[in-house]
Amino acid sequence: MPALTITDPDDPRIGDYRALTDVELRTRWEPPNGLFIAEGELVIGRALRAGYRMRSAFVDEKRAGQLTGLPDGAPLYTAPPAVLESITGFHVHRGVLASFHRRPLPELPELLTRARSIAVLEGLNTHTNLGALFRSAAALGIDAVVLSPNCADPLYRRAVRVSMGEVFAIPYAKSDDWPGTLAAIRGAGFTLLAMTPAPDAVSLRALTPQQRERPALLLGAEGPGLTRAAMDASDVRVVIPMFNGVDSLNVATAAAVAFYELGAGNQAAAGPGQAHAGGQQQ
Repeated sequence: MPALTITDPDDPRIGDYRALTDVELRTRWEPPNGLFIAEGELVIGRALRAGYRMRSAFVDEKRAGQLTGLPDGAPLYTAPPAVLESITGFHVHRGVLASFHRRPLPELPELLTRARSIAVLEGLNTHTNLGALFRSAAALGIDAVVLSPNCADPLYRRAVRVSMGEVFAIPYAKSDDWPGTLAAIRGAGFTLLAMTPAPDAVSLRALTPQQRERPALLLGAEGPGLTRAAMDASDVRVVIPMFNGVDSLNVATAAAVAFYELGAGNQAAAGPGQAHAGGQQQ
């Protein structure tokens, strides 16, 4: 389609892109309207390959002729950099944004049936941590993610960007019943492993083969960690042994270490780049 030039920041055609740095506004606008914003050609390409339907694209006018592979039927809007910045609220240094339709999330029973290893997140409300965690989950063999009701939105622009689009690779479900969902996860045959620096926690490396069979790694928010209810619902409290008096890691970093440890056996057997979803655990 030919590019449509935007000169008025109040043009209603680009309402999807207005005030992208206002988290509260975007939270009220995006999920209720069934959309999310992707930034950068790499991320947009991954969204398209994952099957998300593009609503429109919005780019720096200098980039309009450079874009390829955009789907038919989705309008392409362009604007000078100053207009683009006044609409979005920031300098779009990658020069390209796209609005996509969301898809219905899988039901929890379906997600649990198909997964062998999952991450269960309680109260993770920092988009950068959430995006980094999804990227590690995709890279290190975690099959699915379960989110508590007070977790951040994985499809918020910053989370999508930090994940490099890997949020599209990992199925996830959001629970409306917390901590009741934890009982459902255990009932589906998973072992709930609560990450905590508590003195009674055992090293991840000390887990038995049975405890590694279908692990559900339970991670809490940066700072407060897991709630008492979540800790009480877990099967085993686990810790990453540390040195030099350091008592904890950033939650996304800790998750990556734990994902690798839980999947290291099968990854080593498969070889680099050959491990696959559903077959990561010992």
